[in-house]
Amino acid sequence: MNVQTEPKRSKEELIEKLTQPDLITGSEILLRSLLLEGVDCVFGYPGGAVLYIYDAMHGFDDFNHLLTRHEQGAIHAADGYARSTGKVGVCIATSGPGATNLVTGIATAYMDSVPLVVITGNVATNFIGTDAFQEADITGITMPITKHSYLVRDVNDLPRIIHEAFHIANSGRKGPVLIDIPKDVSAHKTIFKPAKDVSIRGYNPTVQPNKLQVDKLIKAIEEAERPVIIAGGGVVYADASNELIEFVNKTQIPVATTLLGLSGFPSAHELWLGMPGMHGTFTANTAIQNADLLISIGSRFDDRVTMNLNGFAPKVKVIAHIDVDPAEIGKNVKTDIPCVGDVKAVLTYANTKAKSANNAAWIAELQESKEKFPLKYGETETELKPQYVIEMISETTKGEAIITTDVGQHQMWAAQFYKFKNPRSLVTSGGLGTMGFGFPSAIGAQMGNPDKLVVSINGDGGVQMCAQELAICAINNIPVKVVIINNQVLGMVRQWQEIIYENRYSHIDLAGSPDFVKLAEAYGVKGLRATTKEEARRVWQEALDTPGPVVIDFVVPKGENVFPMVKAGDTISDMLMGDSE
Repeated sequence: MNVQTEPKRSKEELIEKLTQPDLITGSEILLRSLLLEGVDCVFGYPGGAVLYIYDAMHGFDDFNHLLTRHEQGAIHAADGYARSTGKVGVCIATSGPGATNLVTGIATAYMDSVPLVVITGNVATNFIGTDAFQEADITGITMPITKHSYLVRDVNDLPRIIHEAFHIANSGRKGPVLIDIPKDVSAHKTIFKPAKDVSIRGYNPTVQPNKLQVDKLIKAIEEAERPVIIAGGGVVYADASNELIEFVNKTQIPVATTLLGLSGFPSAHELWLGMPGMHGTFTANTAIQNADLLISIGSRFDDRVTMNLNGFAPKVKVIAHIDVDPAEIGKNVKTDIPCVGDVKAVLTYANTKAKSANNAAWIAELQESKEKFPLKYGETETELKPQYVIEMISETTKGEAIITTDVGQHQMWAAQFYKFKNPRSLVTSGGLGTMGFGFPSAIGAQMGNPDKLVVSINGDGGVQMCAQELAICAINNIPVKVVIINNQVLGMVRQWQEIIYENRYSHIDLAGSPDFVKLAEAYGVKGLRATTKEEARRVWQEALDTPGPVVIDFVVPKGENVFPMVKAGDTISDMLMGDSE
């Protein structure tokens, strides 16, 4: 894999070189500033408005840039890099269509609180507002989906803006920050003075909790008989997995993990209930519905978790909410104990006082439910079931791989049947549900984690939205294993049309899709196919034994559904269990 893992000079020598007060262009300032922020890979696609920036990269061996085949591939790769490493992801695109091609990726990161610095070029400052060639008001377009944005009009402001952007993106509730650089600003020269401090009036996220509120939570736990924790993506983003495990071990409170929270708590833990919500486990949903104390930790009570709010957690007496963003507390669900602060900081303090809840009977009841209502599916010897494929991947990787997914049925099967061990090992689009995300995000995850196995699980629909990124896997020998759960249909749409729209199937047939093995080979990537269990085991092992990228086409039945399922408008008590009902 062609990833630069070691600089050509020592870190101290590089910093000394980068911080010299040289007379340089805005483009050179940008590249130096990114390196000083610790950026080791930038994903991008050049164009007219950023040519000075790309010219500055020429011969700059310390700067690592990966050329994608579409701007959307670049930003999804930066997103996957950020989610899997905890660092800020960075991408670059030109003005106009280059910038607007980033919008879906920016919204994806914004919805899921992913730290990105998105750099776009723009027309020269004297052309702004004239409808010049390839001009677009990208700061205006993205205002609702960025944490903050900058239009740089003075090259002397650039070091400060870049430093601020990284601070904003990766502090408080994390998110994408956009820096729009007009072409003349990238060409202007000034003496480089790297920014060292950050002082932003009005921006001071609350990190440390109000201890009195946490004390109230501890008291509520002592009084509860049926407590449940809903752990979300905030646990992962705060690097608070160990603190959560300690908290659960001390309090003995069962845990349901949301889609984005799945890797934040080990699936093998005896108090793990599974995922709650629309496609959650029977035990997780019934536990929430019968709980007397509900503790949300880094989860925002998303509608896919709560479903019909009028029937959500009807027996609960106290709801506590731990979140770094005060705007989320009480937004969807009335909160009795608000704990504003960084999840890691809150749990660190809570663990100094936490004691076991008086809930032995409750734990026994839930353990019995887990045994009585496990996730299952109808296995056959004649068909290759998608759930079997996910179980096989989970077992052979021992839960140690980084899994990225696209969006749809395969995403839910991965959430249900892959057993996650480590934080940051699931990369998936939760809030926006972005098709086309899975494969390029895996490229970013692999670039950020060159020594780990990265498996990208996709549907045959979503994988075609960014399939062109196979080229960069081949060229750079990026060893992502690209799994396609191929049911020749838009599976989740088909499932809804079957169950909710009374079998009125409309425009879901993907039978005209390419031969994915030949598509892979056309890009210079190994392609494999399986239609039976035996073939699946054989080709998957071959993929694992192959040092470079591999595409594996698993052909599965068209009519397989994801269960349990809660229909829109129903409560999470109203689960359709499928064949096991």
